[in-house]
Amino acid sequence: MVEEEKLQIHGVAVEENEPKKGFCDCIWTPIYWFKMLATEMHWSFVSGVAVVNGISQGLGGALARISTDYYMKDVQKVQPSEAQIYSGITSIPWMVKPIWGLLTDVLPIVGYRRRPYIIFAGFLGVISMLSLSLHKKLHIIFALLLLTAENAGEAIADVTVDACVAQNSHTHPTLAADMQSLCALTESLGAFVGFFIGGIFVRLIGPKGVFGLLTIPAGLVVLVGIMLNEPHMPNFAYGQVNQKFLDAGKAMWTTLKCPEVWRPCLYMYLSLAVSVDIHEGLFYWYTDSKAGPSFSQEAVGYIFSIGSVGSLLGAILYQYALKDHPFRDLLFWTQLLFGLSGMLDLMLVLRLNLKFGIPDYFFVVIDEGVSQMIGRLKWMPLLVLSTKLCPSGIEGTFFALLMSIDNVGIVSSSWGGGFLLHILKVSRTQFHNLWLAILIRNILRVTPLGLLFLIPRSDPNSSILPPTEILSTKEGIETPETKNIELVSLVNNMDCR
Repeated sequence: MVEEEKLQIHGVAVEENEPKKGFCDCIWTPIYWFKMLATEMHWSFVSGVAVVNGISQGLGGALARISTDYYMKDVQKVQPSEAQIYSGITSIPWMVKPIWGLLTDVLPIVGYRRRPYIIFAGFLGVISMLSLSLHKKLHIIFALLLLTAENAGEAIADVTVDACVAQNSHTHPTLAADMQSLCALTESLGAFVGFFIGGIFVRLIGPKGVFGLLTIPAGLVVLVGIMLNEPHMPNFAYGQVNQKFLDAGKAMWTTLKCPEVWRPCLYMYLSLAVSVDIHEGLFYWYTDSKAGPSFSQEAVGYIFSIGSVGSLLGAILYQYALKDHPFRDLLFWTQLLFGLSGMLDLMLVLRLNLKFGIPDYFFVVIDEGVSQMIGRLKWMPLLVLSTKLCPSGIEGTFFALLMSIDNVGIVSSSWGGGFLLHILKVSRTQFHNLWLAILIRNILRVTPLGLLFLIPRSDPNSSILPPTEILSTKEGIETPETKNIELVSLVNNMDCR
């Protein structure tokens, strides 16, 4: 009876086609699930989420990360500290997600709110990746511009599809969790496949060849925009656009001034910014034939793919065991473990693993899996906390703002790591002080424990915003056109993208 009621709620009569219990469940259940989502909403929406989250962000993002690392190292031949700075520069489009969100929400193009932006994002990705792959001797400045343009296309497509997800969550509230699961599942699976094959493709066709392959996911994004089922609004009042921007800005500023909001926001930024990122230094050492273990391109891809599995396991562990724990308690333990997990990198660089008889590859696989799992456990409560800080009426826009604050923290971490590598003179061939950079990073990772007083003691199931603040942010913005500003998925992008 319970199962029958669930099927009636979803409006899909599948009693006769219900898969049988057993091994075949693993195959047929996802198929029936996808079919149910496509029937309830529209096949173009489900395929759009799969393409943008799974193929473009998941698979394409993984391929782009590996190819960019090798492109900076082998083609542009920059130092690790420079590569770390450049990584932050190319991530700037993710720092301004509220701008993309507001544009798609309040400024339709030729009568459509979503389709033109998705098509534009796809073409931006195609042009930038094609230019990057075909140019033989591209100056670093132009290379950075093209990589930034590719990230802008990906960010615009991400925000636009997330807006569709949030919009459908209002019209189909019983399927809201299913849509979030669809986003997270497709992205995780795409990232796993992308990392798994990324190293192989880099070895076979080089990083520039992989950039050429990335035009395929971008082209599929264009196809999503063309096929997306969206109502046409021929008589949109463009004269009200400026007022809508002003109303949303006033509402967000009013909310940010609330102590219950700015204190957690400050913690989220500082906890990310002070945990300096020295990924490029470690990557150069991984692939060095003298000082490091000299991992091949395939080995690097396999290592990152195991990291994706660890991240997925972290999300599952949080969902089933930790999601009801108070924010402050959970963040204390995850931040502490985050700092301790960095000691695995220190053991590897000091070659202590070899003294214990543990091969480099096996040790790095364990290191990457554990680090990504703890990183996901640290990130999930911050995501949930962010949703609690969003005022009624502009939930999606304000959530995009919070994610942008976190992205600024990530970029600050990347630039701080580049500065640290430069100060310690860690270069393409010199890694004598890399161990010291790792030790300093690990110490900085635990410093946010002293900032936990900024986080409320409340549990994830209680409200954080006071009622008076919620009411004050709704003034002047609750119009038929702006009442449902919903832009960003609540579970997307572990690196705050």
